[in-house]
Amino acid sequence: MAAAAVLALLMVSALAGAAAGGDIVHHDDEAPKIPGCNNDFILVKVQSWVNGKEGDEFVGVGARFGPKIVSKEKHANRTKLTLADPIECCSPPKDKVSGDILLVQRGKCKFTKKAKFAEATGASAIVIINHVHELYKMVCERNETDLDIHIPAVLLPKDAGSALHTLLTNGNAVSVQLYSPDRPVVDTAEVFLWLMAVGTVLGASYWSAWSAREAVIEQEKLLKDGHEGLLNVEAGGSSGMVDINVVSAIMFVVVASCFLIMLYKLMSYWFVELLVVIFCIGGVEGLQTCLVALLSRWFKPAAESFVKVPFIGAVSHLTLAVCPFCIAFAVVWAVFRQLPYAWIGQDILGITLIVTVIQIVRVPNLKVGSVLLSCAFLYDIFWVFVSKRWFHESVMIVVARGDKTDEDGVPMLLKIPRMFDPWGGYSIIGFGDILLPGLVVAFALRYDFVAKKGLQSGYFLWSMVAYGSGLLITYVALNLMDGHGQPALLYIVPFTLGTLIALGWKRGELQNLWMRGQPERVCTHMHIPLLPASPK
Repeated sequence: MAAAAVLALLMVSALAGAAAGGDIVHHDDEAPKIPGCNNDFILVKVQSWVNGKEGDEFVGVGARFGPKIVSKEKHANRTKLTLADPIECCSPPKDKVSGDILLVQRGKCKFTKKAKFAEATGASAIVIINHVHELYKMVCERNETDLDIHIPAVLLPKDAGSALHTLLTNGNAVSVQLYSPDRPVVDTAEVFLWLMAVGTVLGASYWSAWSAREAVIEQEKLLKDGHEGLLNVEAGGSSGMVDINVVSAIMFVVVASCFLIMLYKLMSYWFVELLVVIFCIGGVEGLQTCLVALLSRWFKPAAESFVKVPFIGAVSHLTLAVCPFCIAFAVVWAVFRQLPYAWIGQDILGITLIVTVIQIVRVPNLKVGSVLLSCAFLYDIFWVFVSKRWFHESVMIVVARGDKTDEDGVPMLLKIPRMFDPWGGYSIIGFGDILLPGLVVAFALRYDFVAKKGLQSGYFLWSMVAYGSGLLITYVALNLMDGHGQPALLYIVPFTLGTLIALGWKRGELQNLWMRGQPERVCTHMHIPLLPASPK
């Protein structure tokens, strides 16, 4: 009933196509490593104690110079924090300290100069308060040579540093502990996210293929009854379904790119609120469609009786009963989406939306599927990697994380919290990384159903294996590259398309897959009348 709304969400779904990971370790080609200044940029936890009681935990960034900060909390010493005098530490401090950690302001001198003065006065570490709320990378100048620094340096954002400064100026005894815990080798959140994505494609494909098979059975039944003129067998579709073509597949990427730039430029609180509203509309439609399809088995009379609703048309009684619950579910999620467990509601709305789109929107043949995935493949690579040349940052990653807002990112994502990660956060995957390959996988299963192929002799099993393998390689690459966001379609598209094309070519069915999208069939219900014999 709301195919237009679902299609609108299809355009938005590719906005966050990159699988984003953590950013504990940072690399910077503009600040290359030199002898004595060759540390990776790492995030550092600064746990505080005030008057002997555990206080707030802050997050800073380690310097390029100095010794490496310990990774295990048990190896980090709890050390007294002392205010520097002068506070900027751009000249030697007036008083000696005995192993304390020195708290200093950013000032105008070099980071290395501050660290040398702090070390000379007996400090065991230096914590620098930045003059803005962001974190800067503490680097060395290319011509610096005296970099023999033996104390660690940590930069805190302005709000965190000011909180510690206020505690000290009010006469409180403050001590801190500096450490940078490693992420676990295997992120359990990514395992569950992989299972969620593969399971969504699997379920949506079977629903799409089942609907197509029911339509074909109904067509054949009507043909047997002599109603050939009522249906077009070649179309193989049913009412409410939308077959995309090559032009719409290309336009999808163009429109999605324009929308992504608009998001990047206009990203703000009100714009994210608008996206939340759009997501809720699509989520309500998806949740309602899935619930009605599921409940219709037990409430068949309510599903088959209709009432006419103004501006909408005929709506089943079951849909009217389910709709208020779906609207309430989406509204509750939108209002409380900042709570720790709100990700469950977001994933439910997202999965049902993806399943509904795959059930309604159909790839008619492999040619259209190849154009769609190839364009999405280029789209993903461009906006994750190439966009850095023009925008000096990855547009896709910035939009996916919601860097310019107070939100955790755009809502068109599936996400799971990193439950066993000391840094917390979420593992995420964009709708486009599930939905777009899912359209092609669903096409493969529909083809198998019509051709009456088994699992091993068909295309669906192998396309599912290819999709799962491509997504798995994405997460492997994500971890090998220190958590930097990866365009998942970079790996998924070659696996999925390559498998289908190679199998079709090997089996001699590539022509049918590419152009027709269905096997050649002989219609047993069409009879050619015999021509009368011509007179001699």
